[in-house]
Amino acid sequence: MPRSGHAADSATTRRRQPRPVVRTVTAVAVVSAVVVGGSYAAGLGPFARGATEPEPAALAQARAFLADWAAGRLPKAADRTTRPTTAQEVLRNFTTGLDIHRPTLTAATTPTQAEDDTVSVPFTATMPIADLGTWTYRSKLPLRKQGDGGWKVDWSLSVVHPRLSGTRKFHLAREDADAAPNVTDRRGVSLSGDRFPSLRPVLDQLDTGTGGGGQRGAIQLVDRVTGRVERTEATLGKKPDRPAREPVRTTLDATWQAAAEKALASGAHGRNASLVALRIDNGEILAMANSPSSGFNRAVSGTYAPGSTWKIVTSSALLLKDAVAPTDIVDCPKYLTVGKEFHNVETSEHRNATFLKDFTESCNTAFISLRGKLGDRELGDVAGKYFGVGQRWHLGIPSYDGSVPAPRDQTEKAASMIGQGRIQANPLLMASVTATAVSGTFHQPSLTHGNRDTTTTTPLPHKVVTPLRTMLRSTVTDGTARVLSGLPGGIGAKTGTAEVSEEEPNNGWLAAHRGNVALACVVEQGVTGGGSAGPVIRDLLTAVPTDPS
Repeated sequence: MPRSGHAADSATTRRRQPRPVVRTVTAVAVVSAVVVGGSYAAGLGPFARGATEPEPAALAQARAFLADWAAGRLPKAADRTTRPTTAQEVLRNFTTGLDIHRPTLTAATTPTQAEDDTVSVPFTATMPIADLGTWTYRSKLPLRKQGDGGWKVDWSLSVVHPRLSGTRKFHLAREDADAAPNVTDRRGVSLSGDRFPSLRPVLDQLDTGTGGGGQRGAIQLVDRVTGRVERTEATLGKKPDRPAREPVRTTLDATWQAAAEKALASGAHGRNASLVALRIDNGEILAMANSPSSGFNRAVSGTYAPGSTWKIVTSSALLLKDAVAPTDIVDCPKYLTVGKEFHNVETSEHRNATFLKDFTESCNTAFISLRGKLGDRELGDVAGKYFGVGQRWHLGIPSYDGSVPAPRDQTEKAASMIGQGRIQANPLLMASVTATAVSGTFHQPSLTHGNRDTTTTTPLPHKVVTPLRTMLRSTVTDGTARVLSGLPGGIGAKTGTAEVSEEEPNNGWLAAHRGNVALACVVEQGVTGGGSAGPVIRDLLTAVPTDPS
């Protein structure tokens, strides 16, 4: 059942050094698609019959083998050879680790016939290596006539490449130019994936302007046992052809970023989690951290139900219509049925509670009881018009900017009042929602400078901002965000607990503000917001007691 954010519970690579680093990997990938040079049926034959002229059927079989191999139809290609089982295994393993995609294999039009009645068909292999260019080489297909009169490729390792053998194979050695030296924080401090692991996926997405034509690498022939490099088959990529531009200066603050990474590493307890901190006055992102630190940047691209942190938006919609005031009595029973039964965390209840109390204790049933005060599309309209939710944001990296679909029925409308149903958000969006709520003005979040802003929003009126600030502060002093109550700075916050499924623990959320900073954190399977995301935010604010300059 959907639940509110309630306190209790305790919470839970790949960039290298800036200098180029050679990474050696063994030759993956089943070869996929193909372009094969022509076919007999297309008019390149027939060959004249003669004592030393090859038969057209041999050339047709060679082309069919190349087509199947390159298209990834490895069993079919292997069946065209004299040793199908071995051939299929070799074809599958040959490109392992070479990052080859969509090769071109082209048969020559001038095969030769040897004295032993085998036919040799030369071919050219053009192997695109991801991010590096193409490796092109020539080899030959020997074909032998079978007892049934048909032709098959006379299998050996040299069919694939003339230097491939039982003792030698191919490796790809990449030389990566790390983007880290070209990216700095707001004050010019260099940001690297080694120092700030959570920034690795972010640095990958930034245009660093290194101007050097990207990565370089080499295809190497190595000893299968010792790994010793016997020769370099091809050098790929290119050297920088122009000087690097000025470093990319981000809005990040190295102090906040370091504190965020540390707080999340110690507080996530091995669970997936993420957080964002941004400036309230202009939307500049100060820190974004993920656990685990590598891979998906869930802080800005995640899609989560925001749970009861969404009650900031729901309250705004109700206050805009004068549908409720903080002092109004809105009963908070244990259960409320709207198509299905909704309840509060631990089936708590607060009889004759004020709306302020409902907010600070994150009462689901009270908020759901007010659903008739809003039109079916009104919650989404308010989210977009005042908070920029669902509009296209331009941060400087890709982001997911929220979704508030119109409810399909009353049950879904009830769920949307408490941040469930089909509403989706992430820590970036909820930090921005909090910043807008306490300032009254939406600012498009940004990670780099000079980004386009195509959003259109309307400021929240004082009659909404003033009670929201009071309600958020009361949640810290007297409600579910008491985990932050011992910290200075007049902190306001909203907890959230978002149901994932009947089988999994709920996600824990907390959105907060202090001074000119707004923050949001989600801990997957954190059970409650106050118990899981709360300690992470507390540790971050403790480590950085002052606002950024």
